[in-house]
Amino acid sequence: MLRNLLLPSAAALFLAALPCGAVTAQPVERAPRVALVYTVTTPELKADVERSVRQSVGKDVELLVYEIPEAFEEIRDAGYVTPHAAARVVATYMQAVEDGADAVLSICSTVEDVAYSMQETARFIGVPIVMVNDAMCREAVRAGGTVAVVSTFPSSLAPTLRTLERVAREAGRRMAIRGVVIDGGFGMERGRFERQLAERIAAEAPDADVVIFTQGSMAYVAGSVARQLGVRVLSNPVPSADAVAAALAAKGFAVGKR
Repeated sequence: MLRNLLLPSAAALFLAALPCGAVTAQPVERAPRVALVYTVTTPELKADVERSVRQSVGKDVELLVYEIPEAFEEIRDAGYVTPHAAARVVATYMQAVEDGADAVLSICSTVEDVAYSMQETARFIGVPIVMVNDAMCREAVRAGGTVAVVSTFPSSLAPTLRTLERVAREAGRRMAIRGVVIDGGFGMERGRFERQLAERIAAEAPDADVVIFTQGSMAYVAGSVARQLGVRVLSNPVPSADAVAAALAAKGFAVGKR
């Protein structure tokens, strides 16, 4: 009797042999709905994000736009992510889910830690919450070498540093990381901003092999800074838009259709 209990059945052996994660998503025929969650934004940033998402996901994607500047202002004034600000951000993610979003792109790097804290919930409800700098940090880790992480807001630097350190650990890599803050750079005249960026990065991270801009609002000067410094500069919104497309494809949506 005991021997019979200990011997697995043929069915149990068959199930045990099945590969984990072998479930294939059924094709979804409709266009996906993507929620874009902003805190601080500009018309240029919104245009860049929406264009990148449409290019990566498809021109027919339905975009649900949410703006919570008060959350950023509270974090900036307090110097950390307060419980109230975090709750406001989480409530916005969940509102997007209630409104029918198939994926959420959390665009503000200042609230990256909030988005990371929601990953288990996102998996449970089946709606990915894409962290804005996660894919970009993974690309920097693949490139290797020394990484300069550059921001115009002190509040956006530390969360991106933590994201970079986390994905480096996940990849089994140890990275040399330099943080550079151009305080007051947001909204600065373009030529002056480009010069300050190049000068500060050269002074504070002269050994950088890769530069990360923590904010999508800095993307418009990435090409110029890369040419001045002779290094690769990574910036959103393209990497995060591609990450949204990959998350939707995993759910069965046909992405990348023009």
